[in-house]
Amino acid sequence: MKPSFLGHSRPLLTCMLQVETPECAIAQIRNAVFDGADAFGFQIEKLKPEFRNAETYQTVFSYMEDKPVYITNYRHSHSKNVTDDARAAELITALDAGASLVDVMGDFYDPAPFELTKNKSAIEKQKKLIDAIHQRQGEVLMSSHVLEFRKAEQVLEIAKEHERRGADISKIVTASNTEEEMLENLVATAALKKELGIPFLFLSGGRFCKMHRMIGPMLGCVMYLCVQAHDGLSTKEQPVLKSVKAVVDNFDWKPYRKMT
Repeated sequence: MKPSFLGHSRPLLTCMLQVETPECAIAQIRNAVFDGADAFGFQIEKLKPEFRNAETYQTVFSYMEDKPVYITNYRHSHSKNVTDDARAAELITALDAGASLVDVMGDFYDPAPFELTKNKSAIEKQKKLIDAIHQRQGEVLMSSHVLEFRKAEQVLEIAKEHERRGADISKIVTASNTEEEMLENLVATAALKKELGIPFLFLSGGRFCKMHRMIGPMLGCVMYLCVQAHDGLSTKEQPVLKSVKAVVDNFDWKPYRKMT
C-alpha cells in the first residue's frame, strides 16, 4: 500500500518542490526531512522535460523516506505547451513511479475560467482519468485555482462539484485581498468541514492570505502547503516549513476542560 494523504489525525506538513532538476529536488527533500516534513508535493511542470521519466521520479521519491507524495502538472513553466492528454500521461508515469496523490484540475481537457469546466465531454474524460488513478491505488485531488474572492456558499459549491466528479480531496484557491475577505474565507473553511463529504484544501492568495493559510488547517484543511525555503521558483505565499512546524508543535488543539 502506498502512503496516504487521507485519514490522518492532524493536517500534514506538506513541503512543495518546484525545481528544474532532480539534484535540486533531492537537496530540498533532505533539508525538509530534517525540518519535519510529513509529506511532499512535487510540481513536475517545473521539472525540465528531459527529467520527466519513471527512473528520475523513483530516484527522487526514494529520498522522501516513504512519506506520501502529491504531484501536479499545471499549465505553465515547462508544461506550458503540453496538451492535457500528454499532461495526464506524465502524471500517470509519476503515479506508477511511487506518487500517492494526483492533482486533476477542474478544467482538465477543457481550459475554462476559474479552472472548473462545465463541458460534459471533458467532465466524462476527467472521471475516466480519476478511475484510472484509483485503479492504480492512487488518490485524486481536484483543484480549481479561482484566484478571486468567493463567498462561502460559492466555495462550497465548487468543492461539492469536485466531490461529484469522484475526487478524494477538493482543492480551491481564492483570494484574501482585504481583512474582511480573509475572515469570510475562515467562515468558508468551517462550512466546508461541516458540509463537505470529502477532505479539502482551501487556500487563498492576496495581501491577507497568510492568516488564512496558517489557520485554515486548524479549522479543517487536510494539509499545510509549505516550502523548505524560498527561492526563485517557490510560491511566495506558502509559509516556510520550519515556521509552520513551530506553530503546530506549540499549539494546544484540545478542547478546554473545566475543573470539577
